[in-house]
Amino acid sequence: MIHRLTTQLSFQTEALVLRAERQRLISSNIANADTPGYLARDFDFARALRDATSRRAEAGDMGPRRGPALRYASPAQSNLDGNSVDMDRERAAFVDNAVKYEATLRFINGSVRTMLDAMRSHTQG
Repeated sequence: MIHRLTTQLSFQTEALVLRAERQRLISSNIANADTPGYLARDFDFARALRDATSRRAEAGDMGPRRGPALRYASPAQSNLDGNSVDMDRERAAFVDNAVKYEATLRFINGSVRTMLDAMRSHTQG
């Protein structure tokens, strides 16, 4: 029974961890927008989630957690100081990721409430 409960939430848990990591990366890019030579970093969220969930399934949810494969963001326009941060792209990515992070939290919260309600009604019935 416990395994089914944890399995149901493992996908969303991985998504939440990756969303938090992506928010940290985007924040770092924004913070370094004026740093000469700074190269913006990001990762492919869908690929990272697919990799993380498949690793967790293979390791039985007990394997060590590895971070996503980072890549350098391609600058939309070259900059004289070598900085590759595109503030418009970073702001849009920040907001998009924040909304998706919040949605994932709400989904997990709803799933946990549903499971608790199901357990209560089973024991009270």
